[in-house]
Amino acid sequence: MIAFVEGTGSGACEGLADEIHGIFSENGLLSQSPDFAYRPQQQEMATEVASALEQSRVLTVEAGTGVGKSLAYLIPAVKYALESGKKAVISTHTINLQEQLTGKDIPIVKKLLGVDFDAVLLKGRQNYVCPLRLRIAMDSKGDLFTTSEVEELKEIWDWAEGTTDGTLSELDFRPSPKVWSQVCSEAHICTPRTCGTRGNCFYQKARRRVEKANVVVVNHTLFFSLLDSVVEERDERDMGYIFPNDFVIFDEAHTLEEVAANQLGLRLSQSGLRFDVSRLYNPRNKKGLLKQLRSGEGIQAAEDLLERAQDFFDELAESIQFGQFSKESRVREPEIVDNTLAEPLRKLWNVIEDEAEKLEKESATRKELMDGARRLREVHGTLRLFLDQTDEESVYWVEKGGRDGDVLSLRSAPINIADRLRDAMFGKGRTCILTSATLSAGEEDMSYFRRRVGAEKSKAVQIGSPFDYQKQMEVYVMQAMPDPGTPKYEEALVHWISRVLKYTEGKAFVLFTSYKVMRNVADAMEDYFDEMGWRLLVQGDGTPRHKMVDIFRKDTHSVLFGTDSFWAGVDVPGESLSNVIVTRLPFSVPDHPVVQSKIEAIEAEGGNAFMDYSVPEAVIKLRQGVGRLIRSEKDSGVVVILDNRVVTKRYGKMFLKALPDAPVKIVKQ
Repeated sequence: MIAFVEGTGSGACEGLADEIHGIFSENGLLSQSPDFAYRPQQQEMATEVASALEQSRVLTVEAGTGVGKSLAYLIPAVKYALESGKKAVISTHTINLQEQLTGKDIPIVKKLLGVDFDAVLLKGRQNYVCPLRLRIAMDSKGDLFTTSEVEELKEIWDWAEGTTDGTLSELDFRPSPKVWSQVCSEAHICTPRTCGTRGNCFYQKARRRVEKANVVVVNHTLFFSLLDSVVEERDERDMGYIFPNDFVIFDEAHTLEEVAANQLGLRLSQSGLRFDVSRLYNPRNKKGLLKQLRSGEGIQAAEDLLERAQDFFDELAESIQFGQFSKESRVREPEIVDNTLAEPLRKLWNVIEDEAEKLEKESATRKELMDGARRLREVHGTLRLFLDQTDEESVYWVEKGGRDGDVLSLRSAPINIADRLRDAMFGKGRTCILTSATLSAGEEDMSYFRRRVGAEKSKAVQIGSPFDYQKQMEVYVMQAMPDPGTPKYEEALVHWISRVLKYTEGKAFVLFTSYKVMRNVADAMEDYFDEMGWRLLVQGDGTPRHKMVDIFRKDTHSVLFGTDSFWAGVDVPGESLSNVIVTRLPFSVPDHPVVQSKIEAIEAEGGNAFMDYSVPEAVIKLRQGVGRLIRSEKDSGVVVILDNRVVTKRYGKMFLKALPDAPVKIVKQ
């Protein structure tokens, strides 16, 4: 448990729901703000959140676009935190929302309520530079770094002397992972005892701020990382999550299942192992801690491990089969290859620990060595768990990455994350709010989402959008399109995309489910865009996503072709986005091991995997894609669905039912 501050209140705030209902009323406290517009949907959500907090229960609430859900949960959360003495943890998926909460919404809450409170954005500790490690790295730079890396180190040194935040995002350049890993905060090196007393450690200062904070903003990945680290330490009487007796609000909760599964599974990458060993000794440039200590035995052990690791992953590559376009290969049997790394791993960490014993107990170099040994032990444990496959409730696979697809990673994830979260997150006495604009797969009680994450017993509230979709949006379904995957499909995509874009004069997101199809269509339409004088932005051309969106927003007639990451989390209000074209219903490709395992689990229980999993997942993702269009009460535009299955298949009605209440027109030719 991250035992920062114990709750001091009774845990109950009688009458909070009534008070919040009044605050959000037409003549309530919020009406004093010139920017306030009364929204009954926002008032309903805020009241439901307040009720869940004062009754210490779990609430699942879907709030449509435009409800203003951030203030609807922040104001009751802040009042409850201040009155109960509990800490509010706000967890989001995207950096954009974190920055909006801390930079815009929380200051508004302070002003509206007329109270001052402490709110802190907590990042993972490896985002913070550690002045102690930075100084040690500078003192040993000749043994640790190449000439170009020393230049990076000096730039970090100069920046660290002037920064007040000390986080990686503040740097105006991107340091190499090797350099940053030697100067960032590490759990077993940057401690309150070693760094906290100095008063200049950025992570320890952030930690102290968190101790006093009423509100802590984190991301989902950090939340589950911290949760996993405190589960065994938690007192059964403590109803907290990552702080004693805290409560949590998950915004962007639709990503919870995926993030939790990734965080609670296994990951061991070939490049990560090579990186950890090279920090100790890199044979290519002959740099590292073991070189600094002149440890011949350690250097030899590191070289042996790197060589054996290359052999291990080469053998692994020969033992598995990847599909033609797949980056993942499922491993269904244990001991797919022999564990030839166990002994060299053990030998290296033993040598390192022997070297550490020769140094002063509190010396920084000793701590760096012990941290290196700890990492090797973790690799050893992860490798054993992967090869033994003793957890029958997890799925195991090998993933290839790198520029040429020749870097392998060992992965696993729980098949049913709900079983892992049901009691720990949503059990009796837990206080948790789950919210997003898209939690429902068309059903009012959001039973699909709640079942997937283990929150079946939570109260479910679905709140519609205040936008007038009947006037602001039209939906067109092109029944004349051939079925996806048929010979004329891509040719028809080019035809209909061209035709639709003329109607809105560009100003469109074109959403694809296949990168290959997107590239083919983009190439085929190159002359068309030149002729029309519209700029075409294509995901994967080297431009970062946020930069692409910024260009699109400023160039009114531009068109953006995007795949998975553009279906959600992209906000472009105004005329620039007047048209969202969905090229295909977003069904998950069933060749990913995680998807396969979920389908198999449903079928093993006698369910219909297509209707019970594939369709609901695709419905939710379609809702997210369509939701890119109307972002304010002034927006208007069209959604075009280029997939005839919406009207030709029985399940198509589920997709249409889940869309906003807008006019739907079927185009047959």
